Amino acid sequence: MSTGENEQGLKKILDMTRLFSIVILGLHFYYYCYRAFETWNLTSTISDRLLENIKKTGLFGNFNFSKWIAVGLLIISLLGAKGKKDEKLNYKIAFAYIITGLAIYELSQLILLPVMPVISQALSYMTATILGYILILTGGTLLSRVIRMQFNNKDIFNKENETFPQEERLLENEYSVNLPAKYHLKGKVRRSWINIINPFRGLLVAGSPGSGKSYFVIRHVITQHLSKGFSMFVYDFKFDDLSVIAYNHFLKNRHKFKVVPQFYVINFDDLSRSHRCNPLDKENMLDITDAAESARTILMGLNREWIKRQGDFFVESPINFLTAVIWFLRRYQDGEFCTLPHVIELMQVNYDKLFSVLRTEKEIDVLINPFINAYLNDVMEQLEGQIAAGKVAMARLSSPQLYYVLSGNDFSLDINDPNAPKILCMGNNPQKIQIYGAVLSLYVNRLVKLVNKKGKLKSSLIFDEFPTIYLNNIDSLIATARSNKVATCLGIQDFSQLRKDYGKEQSDVIMNITGNVISGQVAGDTAKQLSERFGKIMQDRASFSINRMDTSISRSKQLESAVPASKISALSSGEFVGMVADDPNNKIELKTFHSSLINDHTFLQSEQKNYKPIPQIRGIDNSMIQRNYLQIKHDVEDLINAEIERMMNDPGLAHLVVRKG
Repeated sequence: MSTGENEQGLKKILDMTRLFSIVILGLHFYYYCYRAFETWNLTSTISDRLLENIKKTGLFGNFNFSKWIAVGLLIISLLGAKGKKDEKLNYKIAFAYIITGLAIYELSQLILLPVMPVISQALSYMTATILGYILILTGGTLLSRVIRMQFNNKDIFNKENETFPQEERLLENEYSVNLPAKYHLKGKVRRSWINIINPFRGLLVAGSPGSGKSYFVIRHVITQHLSKGFSMFVYDFKFDDLSVIAYNHFLKNRHKFKVVPQFYVINFDDLSRSHRCNPLDKENMLDITDAAESARTILMGLNREWIKRQGDFFVESPINFLTAVIWFLRRYQDGEFCTLPHVIELMQVNYDKLFSVLRTEKEIDVLINPFINAYLNDVMEQLEGQIAAGKVAMARLSSPQLYYVLSGNDFSLDINDPNAPKILCMGNNPQKIQIYGAVLSLYVNRLVKLVNKKGKLKSSLIFDEFPTIYLNNIDSLIATARSNKVATCLGIQDFSQLRKDYGKEQSDVIMNITGNVISGQVAGDTAKQLSERFGKIMQDRASFSINRMDTSISRSKQLESAVPASKISALSSGEFVGMVADDPNNKIELKTFHSSLINDHTFLQSEQKNYKPIPQIRGIDNSMIQRNYLQIKHDVEDLINAEIERMMNDPGLAHLVVRKG
């Protein structure tokens, strides 16, 4: 133990050692500069006899022996020196003093070589030697004041201390997505693999614009799943960036499928390169709940603010009204006119005729009675509040181009049918998000319902910029589709973007239920949430304090964030953090990663140059589109007239005709 008595005893021993050093150096001067001391009358018989006895010990057997004995004792005395620590001092300063002192101390003997007056020679020699001795003493004292444990100023952002081991094995199976990467570990760059071995537990890809979500992650999900025989749906926000990749890799890997899939495209901007598909197809509209779900999806897609107000009277009323119209058309002539364009046109019919026709379908009585009662009781403000919001929103979809795509039926949305698998790409347009997004939301909603069934082919659903469409109950899809081999990949820019469009509760569920997370540069709450999700690692910590008497240096290990929020906010393009999920057959201990993904840029560029464009599907001109548009209007007009006439001629139905006033 360090006690006051021990410290005092040690100090006395060191002082005594330094005194011996000075005495021996003094004897050295007395012996080798004897003539000068004799001239100064500083000799005596006693001192000469004493010096003679000391000489017999061998101390003066060599000129440098006594001199270096003195230095040796000085160095020993300095080993226990404790000066006040100074963070500005460093070893270079201390050693500069020591080396200079040693050089002067050793080379001072050269002064004795030339012939010169005895006193001048002795004084010069002793002065030089004492100067060297003092410099050595000063350097040693400074050395004891240097703080031996210096902080690593080169790592001011604590990068090396925040590195951790990552998965370096390639773990591959028939469903996996494997991304090569490199990471830093204690100053070394190592190769690693991001192994998404269970994509059915959901994959969330986050990152601000330009962080590399599509280039480094999503494109590889597309290419690797196609090479492993997945049927696929791609929501391509900036059509046709991802669709071209999907098309060309479909061509490259078509031989790997047991049944060669068909490639389909939905694109509202270039109708010659778009197939036609009716999302309200009668074959898949089995009961009124399907109509209700479709109505909710299309109206939520058109009015994103309604997502946060679900349950409100003036939100649920338009949904019920649209449900009634859809289900009426599904039941009318076995769904011959059950398409979204026909629904839009039927909604615009005046209330007298529309309510009269709808009353003929008993299954929707409960849905339309509140509207009919309000109309008959002349509560028009309430009625308009209930219906007008839905009618106005749906009227925005009244476009010849949309009608053309939505009214045809080139294919069905069951993309993972083992007997008829499909690769389906749906393109949006950033300039027309509000309109296209709502229609595509309906497509996706119907597709998900058909895909999430047992006994189907493994499938991959990829959503670029997922918040731009509305998919009701996406959390249920991720939670339940795992057993049906449906892999879901959601691309978002930021969690706050998801909250804005989906509401806090549903967005939180989406974030927390997703098993695999890959994130590029994000900031704010998103970075904080991810940092908490990735957990903590043991990191070295060091601190020192300086006071008047002593210096305290302490080292410790503390659990700190593996990837701090500040680091996530400063990621470079192509640099990602995240966490992967495993399964019982493939355990992954090192799930968290912080690495730079490796892309073969030269190969990808050459591959992209050789991509074939998506082919033209059919020749089409504006007159065909207009004819289809007008035909739908005529269909609805004929339907209304025929039904009204039938009701008027049938005594059993005549009472259903609504006559106001």
